[in-house]
Amino acid sequence: MKDYYKILELEKGATKEDIKKSFRRLAHKYHPDKTGGDDVKFKEISEAYQILSDDQKRQQYDMYGNADFNTGGASAGQGGPFGGFDFSGFQNANGGQGFEFDLGSIFGDFFGGAGRQARRGRDISVDIQVTFAEAIFGIERKILINKTSRCDSCVGTGAESGSKTKTCPTCNGKGKIQESQRSIFGTFATTKDCSKCHGSGQVPEKVCHTCHGDGVIKKQQEITVGIPAGIEAGQMIRLSGQGEAILNGPAGDLYVKVHIERHPTWLRQDANLTTTIKVKLSEALLGSDYKLKTLEEELTLKVPAGTNNGDVLRLKGKGVPIRAGRRGDALIKVQVVMPARLSKKAQKLIEELKDEGI
Repeated sequence: MKDYYKILELEKGATKEDIKKSFRRLAHKYHPDKTGGDDVKFKEISEAYQILSDDQKRQQYDMYGNADFNTGGASAGQGGPFGGFDFSGFQNANGGQGFEFDLGSIFGDFFGGAGRQARRGRDISVDIQVTFAEAIFGIERKILINKTSRCDSCVGTGAESGSKTKTCPTCNGKGKIQESQRSIFGTFATTKDCSKCHGSGQVPEKVCHTCHGDGVIKKQQEITVGIPAGIEAGQMIRLSGQGEAILNGPAGDLYVKVHIERHPTWLRQDANLTTTIKVKLSEALLGSDYKLKTLEEELTLKVPAGTNNGDVLRLKGKGVPIRAGRRGDALIKVQVVMPARLSKKAQKLIEELKDEGI
């Protein structure tokens, strides 16, 4: 039996906002249009969201379990709002048990269409790569993407400039059309937005010559993306309203996934930056100055006399920005390089040090 809360990675007491956030995250991850997407997983996530995002459906699910919404198990005919129906004889296109129709449409009719979301443009995603330093300190990047955008000629109205509007002949100005849909429950009348006027009830007398009345066109668009300081590899940046546009509805969102180039010497460790330097045995014993190139500048690092192999030197405030005016530290691990061979003179000096108890 399906556990819709588990599918959306939620606890049973999750809020509506938690449900929405989890669905958006998982839907983006498993969308079949994405590389590595999973069509089966995506449908399962969508089904779980349709139920849990609607108060009445969620109440029914919590009371009777998913058998009353899903395939025919033992409880499918034992009470609940759909008791008496045996769903076990129906199969989906993949040969598994399931419905061959839109669960959202069917249950929308049972519960009066509650929870139906407003029509909006499609969310899209892009990947960008930044250098290690750019990820640490932040940067603005301009990206060029090809997407469905608002038509500049008609400003998204679909009408030629100066053109008047008239009543939509398809829906007679209602903005809605009714369709009959047959299912195992019988024939249901569903109400949908008119595809001609997209729910407005009005159409232009003369359509835009650029977009032919669609209000949107496919074109390249330059978008500025602000990469925040301290971003980590794989994190997503959401740009609201920068996704694909539609007529008579808000645009979708643009998700930017950030990939970070490896640095030849520095690594990130939470809010700190780490690296390793190699010093000679004599430099570790007597102390020395070491030229160190940080992400911002080249500076002189003091290696104290008597430094042991594995000691860590700290440069305060040279790490990852935490918040305004504050940063982590740079941690430099010292590796003392032992000589592979000793000259006779060096061997004699070492023996003298040995006699001194060093």
